[in-house]
Amino acid sequence: MKLNIHRAVCSSLACVLLGGALSACVPLVVGGGMVAGTLVAVDRRTAGTVVEDESIEVKAANRIRDTLGDKARINVTSYNRQVLLTGEVGNETDKQALGRLVESVDNVRAVVNETMVAPFTATLSQRSGDTFITGKVRASLLDAKDLQASAFKVVTENKVVYLMGIVTPREAKRAAEIARGVNDVTKVVRVFEVISEDELARYQPKQAPVTTEDAPPAAP
Repeated sequence: MKLNIHRAVCSSLACVLLGGALSACVPLVVGGGMVAGTLVAVDRRTAGTVVEDESIEVKAANRIRDTLGDKARINVTSYNRQVLLTGEVGNETDKQALGRLVESVDNVRAVVNETMVAPFTATLSQRSGDTFITGKVRASLLDAKDLQASAFKVVTENKVVYLMGIVTPREAKRAAEIARGVNDVTKVVRVFEVISEDELARYQPKQAPVTTEDAPPAAP
């Protein structure tokens, strides 16, 4: 399994940059808060890893709050012990310190620091718009018949959609295409762990073999 962080930019808005984000009145969000969603019907993570991710988010959030206080507005999202950081910090020094701080949390194996050095200027309407985009992306993934929607976690920050999960190259490409097709999405960032089709087969639920007793009666 390898880590693949790929930025896929919406073709119609290729030059749009990540600007402001959520309001400073919500300085820290665990798990992406209202702008993140996990489709959890079937999860490719083990139950233990799901619990571990939740613990990582809480510990990271507490360390950030204790260290940076109101000098940063950060979303913390952990998937399979890989942590995505989004939001705003006041300066580049704090951004680098933030990454090192989260890397030191127990069981974290990778940190993707997508925070921006920017003022905390987002409005309630911007936060609501991000929530709406996340819901639309999730619904579109559910509608796709060629994807297992529960394999993806969706985080939206200022109209930029981040996709996380344990997926094959085909699934990664397809999910990004779907997300780019959602109204108001300005950019799609893929933060995936890429596996082969053979590896994916090991994640699928195993069906019990058909025994003599289970087999249907032979036709007369």
